[in-house]
Amino acid sequence: MFENLTDRLSQTLRSITGKAKLTEENIQDSLREVRRALLEADVALPVVQEFVDKVKFRAVGQEVSKSLTPGQAFLKIVQAELQALMGDSNEALNLSATPPAVILMAGLQGAGKTTTVAKLALWLKNTQKKTVMVASADVYRPAAIKQLETLAGEAGVTFFPSDASQKPEDIARQAIAEAKKQFIDVLFIDTAGRLAIDEEMMAEIKSLHSVSNPVETLFVVDAMTGQDAANTAKAFNDAMPLTGVILTKADGDARGGAALSVRHITGKPIKFMGVGEKIDGLEAFHPDRVASRILGMGDVLSLIEDVEKKVDKEKAERLAKKIKRGQRFDLQDFKEQLQQMQNMGGMANMLDKMPGLSNAQKSAAGMVDDKSFSRMEAIINSMTLKERRRPELLNGSRKRRITMGSGSSIQDLNRLLKQHKQMQKVMKKMKGGGMANMMRGLGGLGGGMKPPGGGFPGM
Repeated sequence: MFENLTDRLSQTLRSITGKAKLTEENIQDSLREVRRALLEADVALPVVQEFVDKVKFRAVGQEVSKSLTPGQAFLKIVQAELQALMGDSNEALNLSATPPAVILMAGLQGAGKTTTVAKLALWLKNTQKKTVMVASADVYRPAAIKQLETLAGEAGVTFFPSDASQKPEDIARQAIAEAKKQFIDVLFIDTAGRLAIDEEMMAEIKSLHSVSNPVETLFVVDAMTGQDAANTAKAFNDAMPLTGVILTKADGDARGGAALSVRHITGKPIKFMGVGEKIDGLEAFHPDRVASRILGMGDVLSLIEDVEKKVDKEKAERLAKKIKRGQRFDLQDFKEQLQQMQNMGGMANMLDKMPGLSNAQKSAAGMVDDKSFSRMEAIINSMTLKERRRPELLNGSRKRRITMGSGSSIQDLNRLLKQHKQMQKVMKKMKGGGMANMMRGLGGLGGGMKPPGGGFPGM
């Protein structure tokens, strides 16, 4: 989400590393570039102005440690202020209520609200061991009720049936009564979205809020709408007391303005980020980790959590040993790696959390198009095991057989082979350490959660 902002800030911060000390004069150009980078990332102007003023005040003050270079000191100040802008730490859901703890979900149409209900329900079930029920009060879109029922089935949580003939308030009352009967810990009430904020929508959601008396009222907002997301959240917060915000589509082509603006404008914390379309694509929002990502310093803690939850450790260890022995990275390995990356939210999402890879991010993310994975897997599945181990055997007739068997074209196959060669080169460079070692430590060694330089999941 922060790729452009990360690149701009990295260039800016490098320009000040050679200074003997930080003064108002020598940081002026850097601050101007920081300001420009934030504005281009669609951060709200008042937020940018206050951020730059705070960085300037601290940078020319007495905060430069003798053990730090001016560049390191300036980076430390920028990171601290980015973190403060988004909140000091992750704010957990408040579920301290007599069950069921009701969570009311609000947001505009198209923000991914219904999917987020299911993601959050699954997250609570898996990480907090809560029993969860979901109910839809969106009586304007019968498809939304059906969608929530389907997603509830995927998440393995209880669905409370409703239909378009009912009043939203009645659905809420009945769902709460049923949740009490079933001794449910947490009840989600999904509300209707609109294409824009209007009086009717606000009146309805105020009424739902009054009836359901939720412990959490979460506003779901599309991160790709930039600072407009923060302004929309403020309008909802003015109508009723929000307790937090969830950013969706945080893995899309967003500029980061929403993440950096929403707390300042609404006063409410971002509690989660939605990444990807899969039902497990939800991350707790940690301001310190996001600040590190923005500054190109990675997010190793989130990466470790992803690895522990989603990586097949046996496969990771096997590949790490193979690479270390100098054996060739073949197409079967490539296929397994693509599966591991998909499990972790795709290559771009994975590399976004790794420190010191800002340039590699671009080349590697372009190397593998996550959306075309199913086609790539079909192509590899159409090969014999011998062909997967020795791609150089693929002559014209073999290629025709493979493309016919996978329903793809020669161009698709050639593109796959080119991507595999690129990945092979990366692996060859890493056999002595680097990413292969990093993956091995995080993913392949049982409980061995080591810092960077010690491990990563099987690549």
